[in-house]
Amino acid sequence: MARRSSARRPHASAPIPQPWRAKARVATEVSGGGARLVRRLPQLYEAAPVEEMRLEARSADGTLVPFTCLRPRNCGEAPPTLVYAYGGFGIPLLPNYNASIGAAWLERGGQYIEANLRGGGEFGPAWERAGRGALGRLKVYEDLEAVADELVARGLAAPGDLALMGRSNGGLLVANALVREVRGARGARRFRAFVAEVPLTDMRHYHTWLAGHSWLEEYGDPEQKWEELRQISAYHLAQELQARESEDPRALRVLFTTSTRDDRVHPCHARKMVKLLQSLQLPNLQTFLYESQEGGHGGAASIGERALLRTLEYEFLWQSLTS
Repeated sequence: MARRSSARRPHASAPIPQPWRAKARVATEVSGGGARLVRRLPQLYEAAPVEEMRLEARSADGTLVPFTCLRPRNCGEAPPTLVYAYGGFGIPLLPNYNASIGAAWLERGGQYIEANLRGGGEFGPAWERAGRGALGRLKVYEDLEAVADELVARGLAAPGDLALMGRSNGGLLVANALVREVRGARGARRFRAFVAEVPLTDMRHYHTWLAGHSWLEEYGDPEQKWEELRQISAYHLAQELQARESEDPRALRVLFTTSTRDDRVHPCHARKMVKLLQSLQLPNLQTFLYESQEGGHGGAASIGERALLRTLEYEFLWQSLTS
């Protein structure tokens, strides 16, 4: 969770990297001045009908936030849209062949967004530092909202019809996005479905559980900066939530997942958040918890368990957006 990246941010005048097409990985060898195919891993989903776009959104402070959009070609209307984000610890979200997303989302006609928020390692140390601490994390959350707004403004997604997924630190992002969505229920929604996998939620006590003390540099010390950290402590912010009328009568749905044996982010983060949200009995919010008995911070101890978890998450999001 605390890996650092040596990636460098492009110069301000440099173009954003061009889009990529999801392909099976290919091994080549050079012979006689050219390259020839040696072997190819099997294609795990049909990528031909998928088009890619590399876009930008302008965050609240004017910062341009890049994101990648994978969607069906010649899509006549806004498809079910899943946004994945992390935004922290200098960890970059880079191009990769993601068979799970391909088979579970893209082949069904869905749209997948990967957002390069501040705090990540995509564009060097300054980009990473901009997302550190509680105040930096607030900028990260504004980056996420800017991406959602840009999708709607371009007609690529419908307002209130987006799903959001994040893991670990990204789970904290999801939990805060949920709270912000419920708080702003009187206005136009951005997201309707959420999956927070092995998330942090309680930033008052995170440093006292398991590996949490090693993240003080990333988030800040609640013993010294609690008033700042409280602004991103989804568990404490949720205690103030109240039922409100909404322009969208459809309920928000959130799934928290965790592992009993997670040795990095304590499962009580997810457990406490679910218990609190369910106790509030908000009529426009449905809250669910899935806890695996094995698997540690990865949430699964075998390929079969991981397949079960991913299927559960993607099916939950798909049904939440389409039913």
